[in-house]
Amino acid sequence: MSFNIALSGIAAAQKDLNTTANNIANVNSIGFKESRAEFADVYANSIFANGKTAVGGGATTSQVAQQFHQGSLQFTNNALDMAINGGGFFVTSSGVGSQDLTYTRAGAFKVDANSYLVDSQGNFLQTFEVDKDGNSTSVSLTETKPVRIPDTAGSPQKTENVGIQMNLNAGDPTYDPALFDPLDRDTYNNSTAVTMYDSLGEPHVMTTYFVRPPNAAYNGESNWVAFYAVDGKQVDLAGAAGVYDRDTSGDGTADTLDVPAVTAGGWKGAVIKFNELGSHTSTDPVSIVTETLGNGGADVLGPGTDGSQTLTIDFDNPTQYASTFEVTELTQDGTTVGRLTNVEVGADGLINASYSNGATVALARVALARFSNEQGLTQVGNTSWKASLDSGAALAGEANSGTFGSVRSSALEQSNVDLTTELVDLISAQRNFQANSRTLEVNNTLQQTVLQIR
Repeated sequence: MSFNIALSGIAAAQKDLNTTANNIANVNSIGFKESRAEFADVYANSIFANGKTAVGGGATTSQVAQQFHQGSLQFTNNALDMAINGGGFFVTSSGVGSQDLTYTRAGAFKVDANSYLVDSQGNFLQTFEVDKDGNSTSVSLTETKPVRIPDTAGSPQKTENVGIQMNLNAGDPTYDPALFDPLDRDTYNNSTAVTMYDSLGEPHVMTTYFVRPPNAAYNGESNWVAFYAVDGKQVDLAGAAGVYDRDTSGDGTADTLDVPAVTAGGWKGAVIKFNELGSHTSTDPVSIVTETLGNGGADVLGPGTDGSQTLTIDFDNPTQYASTFEVTELTQDGTTVGRLTNVEVGADGLINASYSNGATVALARVALARFSNEQGLTQVGNTSWKASLDSGAALAGEANSGTFGSVRSSALEQSNVDLTTELVDLISAQRNFQANSRTLEVNNTLQQTVLQIR
């Protein structure tokens, strides 16, 4: 019996050594969780045995329990590297549409040949689908899907609306709008330009020219005329030209009324009016719409585009102060095809892709899972686990909610192994092995003594 006790002690010490060695071997494994060998004594008693004199049958390994405390974070320059700061596991699957799920804390993800986010083993990161505002449509593991990062963003959108906010200098000289020529800098005061897009996503430059008419300022109101061009070609207005008033006699009152804002070539402009405080009072026409930009109009769009495209131009609270010409806002609602420029992952797990056309698209939200008993998870290698009866069913959730931790982009969770502690445990396990070996040696000596009795 004493031989068996010594052997059980040696086996326990060997298990402790193996566990410690495995921890040390994985000290640099991303997302690794250290293990601890737990032992129990062995007693075999019957109901008629004297428990007070029972010696025991040695030691046995009751469990090799993994310790799921947080590992330190290592920061990287890769936005697809992710770490969980707190509770929860990343969810991965072996294939697109597969429900064979594994769980990991190793967040070293990358893009595969088909633009899916995968780990180093090719397993797909599972995510919740989101709407256009980034809100999850379902928080269920059965509804999770791999996330694909598209290289382009949507189809082109032609520009329909242009917004301009600016200050026109009240001290600028005056020019005759009838003589306006976009190629002659001496026929207008200022200009500004914005890139707009046709229906195929081709960029074009729309330029707005501002002209201050002669005798434009009189008591109570001032006038400016705006003309438009696309790619250097003047664009007429779809409706009538704006009209402005002039004080030709200089008595402070408008005595020349309804002067049309038309060039000598017949191009029509819009009139912007300001009061004596420099505030915008009206625009004529009220809704500024250009002629069609295709055939029959300015004809500045390429073949195959929507020739009926027009631009609605809105002057958003312009001013006329005694200050330099300044454009404070210039917007348009068209887009071209965007190329992927950046991917960001928020603390809540929301994956956003940015594109060269300025679009930012919410792609998906990283799915996290937790368990009632983490130590009941079944290890499957590659720092991954599967659910078991002991662990309980996986509970899905979003990062930064409830008991789920936050997601840190450009970071990896290092192994939670404390190398100093493991080296001390290694020495302790070695001593235990030596002590049990000594017990075995003593037992052998006693057996030899008994055999030599005559």
